[in-house]
Amino acid sequence: MMNGNAKNQRPDADDIDGASLGADILNPFVHRLELGSTYEKLKTIFLTIALLPFRLAAITTLMILAWLLACLGLHGLSEEDLRRAPLKGWRRKLVPWICFVGRLTYQAGGMKIVVRGKQASRSEAPILVLAPHSTFIDGGIVYVTGFPSIIVRRESGLNPFIGKLINYTQPVYVWREDPNSRQNTIKEIIERTTSKEDWPQVMIFPEGTCTNRSCLITFKSGAFYPGVPVQPVCIRYPNKLDTVTWTWEGPGALKLLWLTLTQLNSSCEIEFLPVYNPSEAEKLDPKLYANNVRRLMAEALKIPVSDYTYDDCRIIRKAHQLHLPHASNIVKSHKLRYKLGLVASKTEEELVQKKTTNFGDVNLQEFAQILRLDDKDPTTQQLFRIHDKYGQGKIDLEEYIFTVLATANASSELDKVEIAFDICGSKAALCLTQSELRKALRLSIRMQPEESDSIFQLAKSDESACTVTFDDVMTQLSNRTEYAHLFAANNESSKKAI
Repeated sequence: MMNGNAKNQRPDADDIDGASLGADILNPFVHRLELGSTYEKLKTIFLTIALLPFRLAAITTLMILAWLLACLGLHGLSEEDLRRAPLKGWRRKLVPWICFVGRLTYQAGGMKIVVRGKQASRSEAPILVLAPHSTFIDGGIVYVTGFPSIIVRRESGLNPFIGKLINYTQPVYVWREDPNSRQNTIKEIIERTTSKEDWPQVMIFPEGTCTNRSCLITFKSGAFYPGVPVQPVCIRYPNKLDTVTWTWEGPGALKLLWLTLTQLNSSCEIEFLPVYNPSEAEKLDPKLYANNVRRLMAEALKIPVSDYTYDDCRIIRKAHQLHLPHASNIVKSHKLRYKLGLVASKTEEELVQKKTTNFGDVNLQEFAQILRLDDKDPTTQQLFRIHDKYGQGKIDLEEYIFTVLATANASSELDKVEIAFDICGSKAALCLTQSELRKALRLSIRMQPEESDSIFQLAKSDESACTVTFDDVMTQLSNRTEYAHLFAANNESSKKAI
């Protein structure tokens, strides 16, 4: 047993800053996977033909069998019945059989699951806390842990196939459309884990999203609100070729599944650590409890902790939707700006509003002076280095500001163009010279200089004009089929608003 009494002291602020600065260099949301050698490529082709069809057939057969068992066990039960009381009698006795079939499914796919340590009973630890969460394959751990209740989106339970297996765990559903979803979920977790009835253990991935296992990101507090003992469970995939990691930047699910099923064998290690009993301080402070458990698991995994959170994924998602390059660097930059106070003060927006001349390339000292920062501060230096793409000691300040404001304020491609106009212009009016237009369209929609010059000539109000307005440029863009999608998306949003 572990007790949190010795761990209830928060580290010094300097320790936190030092650790965070180092951890910020890590990028937990990126995974690169390429078949490097000719041998690996030929082997994959051969196994795709010789092995993959048989594995898919076996997996499909076993999944159908598990689904039939779940259908049998759920027959005659409503969703309300599943939420009101734990399964009993013959329905509960089906659980080991479903788990057995589930484990066979993973073996049929070539995945060997190695278990270390001993799983605690529900009376010892009502909650299983699993990390790092790095792949959809992690879901198979439910078959190893005896089908504990999982935290899952309501939409997943409506799936006619997988939904049956999910419902058999008597999950705690998250209703995304409900504004009170978070509070209701925490309330149900507390009720389940403190109930005297024989509910299954609750299994939670507190990171809330998939990472590449390079560090443990911030644990969400939901698992720790009940203040009950938890059992930390560490997950490892010690394979030579990492075909399982599914992150925000990297291979898609189908490619990962294909490459995993065309490996002769893969392995997953699950280590049950001793039960962690919270101290009184941790029971009163779920964040402290979560941080201490995370630190313990990081030590067992021999990886660092990082102050990345699930909310950072929303920034990555938005960057992808807006086609902003280097999404993971945008997250790093946001965290450093938050630490420096730039997010709260909206310094970059203020610079644009008050600007009288164009920004150009700046060095570290100029960058710090313009943003009212200390150029000796390591965090300032790190923020500068992220945007110094070529390592030449200079950054394009307009490009930096555009990335910041587009991520914060843009909701469409057209918004990006308008923001770029505002930044690249030398005057308050949305009116640009030919060179300024080049830069605005390059930043916002990656337009080549020749095409930008063509639009400039067509958008001029008369031959002698040396600037163009935003509206005139928009008119020219709307006349080009290659940019019609920008306006189609905007029109669709307008229709929904109406």
